[in-house]
Amino acid sequence: ASFIHRLDPRARLLSALAGAVCFAVLQSLAAAGAALTLALALLFLSAPPWGLVLRRLALVNVFILFMWLTVPLTMPGEALWHCGPLSASREGLALMLLISIKCNAIIMLLLTLLASMHFAALGAALEQLRCPPKLVFLFLFAYRYAHVAVAEWRTLHDAARLRGFAPRTSMHCYRTIGYLLGMTFVRGFDRSRRVYEAMLLRGFAGHFQSLESFRASTRDLLFSALLLASLGLIAGCDFYFGGPVHV
Repeated sequence: ASFIHRLDPRARLLSALAGAVCFAVLQSLAAAGAALTLALALLFLSAPPWGLVLRRLALVNVFILFMWLTVPLTMPGEALWHCGPLSASREGLALMLLISIKCNAIIMLLLTLLASMHFAALGAALEQLRCPPKLVFLFLFAYRYAHVAVAEWRTLHDAARLRGFAPRTSMHCYRTIGYLLGMTFVRGFDRSRRVYEAMLLRGFAGHFQSLESFRASTRDLLFSALLLASLGLIAGCDFYFGGPVHV
């Protein structure tokens, strides 16, 4: 029920796209820091469940941690310290600092503007923004039935466990997992045919009819204008402080 959640989904989608593109091309630490500050401010305005947000950010930063362990050691440049045959370069550390800040800023922005949006509303916003209807259709169905496929897999896996199956490094285990995957695809195919026939019986004509009618208000225009102005200032800061990143 925050200010962000009451915005038009189309404005949120376009703002997220503009912000993500702007943040991704930044080259200076000053501009990246400003982008992170903006994303954090928007995140606070949306009043999210912080436990869930921190878990999602932790997942992203685990991947970034592996990059911290490799990029400084493999990127050529001025060595800051040596450990036997390995040396960490100043340029590699600077690059990873920039990547970490930009990545977290983009994730926070997407969590604020997109992840808090209902998926059906996101699909309707994409269609009203003239995205290809077939891609929107595939997008919504992939999201909806990914959970169904996972549920089918869990059902088959639980049934195998009740019959004494335990994962091991053996040919019998590999064959069993192959059978489970095959049955998951077969069940998914059968279910897709039943769902398609049920949709045809209900008058499905190739695209979804949204029950929501989006209307851009002054609040949406003001938010978009302020965000674009902020992105313009960040881009100007990046242009002014551009050049090689130093630590």
